[in-house]
Amino acid sequence: MSRPTPTPPLTPQFCFDTRVLRDFLRLSRSSIDDSISTTLNALVTPASTSPFDPRSTAVRSPPYPRPPIPAPTTRTFLETVLFPSWSSRASVIQYCTSVATSPDPEDPESLERETLNRRDAERVVDERLDPYSARFFPREARTEMLASVLRNEVAVEGIIRTRTWGIVADRCEGVGPNWEGEFDRWKESTERKTNTG
Repeated sequence: MSRPTPTPPLTPQFCFDTRVLRDFLRLSRSSIDDSISTTLNALVTPASTSPFDPRSTAVRSPPYPRPPIPAPTTRTFLETVLFPSWSSRASVIQYCTSVATSPDPEDPESLERETLNRRDAERVVDERLDPYSARFFPREARTEMLASVLRNEVAVEGIIRTRTWGIVADRCEGVGPNWEGEFDRWKESTERKTNTG
């Protein structure tokens, strides 16, 4: 069975390095969500004989209808692999969102950006001589760039979870149609176990 992607050490530097942030999210999604059908197929034991008997492949069974994955197996997969991966990504996105919305006194480009903005405000523009001279693309602060990346990643996360849950609900017994409710119940039970244990 797949293992959930562990949460990396969360620091502001991790968030501001958007390449590393995106790589973590992409790796976690590809190892769990993108391969969900393969993972679910692995949950069903295909061979009924041990050791392998070549005669078991003499008759090919049709791919549909597939037998549903039993509820206990499904629950184990959800609670030990899928939901922890989702939770890890959610905690990274939540932490980096708090970094993006906080003041950033250590921004190495803030002084340079302010100088450019002041210089642009003092610039005299004659659009008759150069119609493109009025264009000015102010440089964004790194918190603004991070916020933009996170907005995209939140949207991607929602799409991926919906798609993954559709496949899980189609293949597994005892799964509700709404991933948000199931995920919230799992988080609450995990928090209760953590607080009491």
